[in-house]
Amino acid sequence: MKRTKLSGWCTAGPVRKRWSRIQGEHGGALIETALAMPIFLVLLLGAAEFGMASYAAVEVENAAAAGVQYGTQSPAYDADTTGIQTAATNDAPNITLGTTTVSHTCICSNGSASTCLSTDCSTSHMETILKVQTQTTFTPGMKVPGFPSSFTIYGQAVQKVME
Repeated sequence: MKRTKLSGWCTAGPVRKRWSRIQGEHGGALIETALAMPIFLVLLLGAAEFGMASYAAVEVENAAAAGVQYGTQSPAYDADTTGIQTAATNDAPNITLGTTTVSHTCICSNGSASTCLSTDCSTSHMETILKVQTQTTFTPGMKVPGFPSSFTIYGQAVQKVME
């Protein structure tokens, strides 16, 4: 690199100090950018992956809620397992739901236990509780050593059936 000789009025004071400082910093910003860019890129990709996983978790939870809302409209809908599963699947069009399970439990309105038989609640009426569980498999686009290649995300909703 050719050095320019300062002469005349530029050899004194603040101008000389600035000139000597500028000569030693050529390319420094480029090197700093080259070192920092991969770190920022990994952070950006990690944030995008976390956002996609969060979106899938919300979709799975909302699908379970849609299934339980369908099933709790009346006792007739409560028995429609296929309709409940369809409602859950239709609520999550952007992801592929895995297994959607539907289960029923019963309790007497006075708080005593019930096995869902009509004879269980002689002094009160029986209340049916519907539980819908959904799941999906999330596969991140970025593979990180030491982490699994896919995650199972679960959703669940529980509600009493309207009588």
